[in-house]
Order: sequence, then C-alpha cells, then structure tokens
Amino acid sequence: MAQPRRTGDDRPGSVAPHPSLPVLPGVEKPRRFRARFHYELIACGLAGHELVGMDAATVRPSDAVVVREGAGVRWYRCLRCDSWIPLEPPSAPAREYPPDPGQIELPLRGRPLRDKFVLRLIAIDRAFHFVVLGLLSLAVVEVAAHRTTLRSLYEAVLSVLQGSLGGPTGSGPDQGLFGELNKVFSYSNSRLYLTAGVLGAYALVEAAEMVGLWLLQRWAEYLTLIVTSSLLPLEIYEIAQSVSIVKVVAFVVNIAVVAYLLWAKRLFGVRGGARAEREARAEDLGWDALVRATPPVDDEAAPARVTRGQLS
Repeated sequence: MAQPRRTGDDRPGSVAPHPSLPVLPGVEKPRRFRARFHYELIACGLAGHELVGMDAATVRPSDAVVVREGAGVRWYRCLRCDSWIPLEPPSAPAREYPPDPGQIELPLRGRPLRDKFVLRLIAIDRAFHFVVLGLLSLAVVEVAAHRTTLRSLYEAVLSVLQGSLGGPTGSGPDQGLFGELNKVFSYSNSRLYLTAGVLGAYALVEAAEMVGLWLLQRWAEYLTLIVTSSLLPLEIYEIAQSVSIVKVVAFVVNIAVVAYLLWAKRLFGVRGGARAEREARAEDLGWDALVRATPPVDDEAAPARVTRGQLS
C-alpha cells in the first residue's frame, strides 16, 4: 500500500499527519504565511457550510470539485469557504449522483462576499441615521404645532430645576442644551416647519441608501458616496467649532465609507470603473472560479480504512 504523503513542505517545523489518516484535500501548508481576513468563515459560522451531494448514493470522479470519497469516508467541500468536511456516506440516499454543475447554486465568496458584508454594515449605519433624523423631524413638527403648551411646560420644568439647585428662576440659560431649546422656541413656525421638512427629506434619502445598499445595488453606492461626501465639509466645520468624540467618530466613519466606495467599488471610473469591477467579481464567482481553487486529486494518499474514532 502506498504511504500517505506529508502535508506541507519538508523544512524543519513542518508537521506530518497521523500515518493512519488520509490527506485532506487542500490542507497543504503554504510556503509563505499571508494574513487575510476571511469573510467566508464568518458567513459559514453564521449560516453553516454550503455542502452538496450529501444525499447521493454514488460519487463519480467528475464530482471531485465538490465531493470526494475514499476509504469509506466522503469529503464534502464547502462551496463558500473551501473547507472539506469528512462524513460517512448517507444511509438512505435520495439520488444516485451529486448534482451537476448547472444544478448547483453557488454562494457568494471572495470579493463579492466582502462587499456584501461591508455594504450591509453601511446600510445598518444608514438605518440608524434614518431613525434619528425621522424622530428629530417629528419632534420639530410637534414643537411647531404645540408651541405654547410645550414652551410653558419647558419653562416650568426649567424653573423647578434651577430653584432646586439654588439658582435664579424665570429665565433660561444661554448655553448648553437649554440654550439650544431657547433658540428653538424663538424660531417662527414657518422656520420650524422648514427645518422639519429638511430633516424629513434627509431621512428619506438615508432610507433609500439603506434599502439600496442592503440589496447591493450599484445606484445606492453612488448615492451614498455623493451624499456622504457632500456632508464632509460641514462635519469639518462642526469639529472646528467644538470637538467631541461623537463628531470625530462620525467623521472617521464617513471618511472610511467614501474611501471604500471610491477605491474598492471603483465608482466614477476609479481603478478602471464598472468594467474592472465586473472583471474582479468574475474572478471569485462562478464554476470556473471554484475549479481554479480546487486542490488536485490524490487517490494514492488515502489509506485502506478510516474508523469513526480517527475522524474525531
């Protein structure tokens, strides 16, 4: 019987597998370590591995891209993260052979999967903006519609707070939160309704960004880039007036969003534009990309028998 080959190279420090275990497909130790963030592992950790052919009675040599069999054990390849999972053949198969390539719906992997994660994180950020802006718009409308009642309530609460702290009553402070509220009550109703309309319109724009980005739409990427970039000068001005952790964090997040959309998504012709984006996605999607990442078949490496205990 042929001896199983070593995984990895023969340099000092290279670890050989147990001699009674088969060589798993795709576990050869790389000659050079390259750190990489694997979105595929996150997706599989959340949704589980994408395996096919688990209900097939027979595995053909042509199925080696997705499933292989040797020594009574089948190795199922995750179509997303390329992990090979050892399982016993099904006791009650539902089909004769694993599905053909045309019958397999491949999951996202590589750059397209990365873009899905990042764009949906941005969509969640836009959802937060939508909620905050929507609530602010409604609050301004309420102030304009019930100005007299709310102002009386505000002045009564302020008087109680100032009196309990030993301060003067009957007049509001000019700075801080109460100073801003004083300004709001001093505005005319027309100005308040205009402010509410602007906030509501901005909230709707954020909602459009949120939905479009969640659905991975190209137009939403352009809309997000334009809106976010247009607000950067205002954010710089606000930070120059008064620095706060919230303002700085929001500014950094928006800078990162703009940089990602321009560089990684190649908007407005950057790095080759939409055509280069489609070509880059094609490298990681489709059956041809899966075949290119498939390890070679090595039938001689499998031992004659593998027990359940050895698999664990």
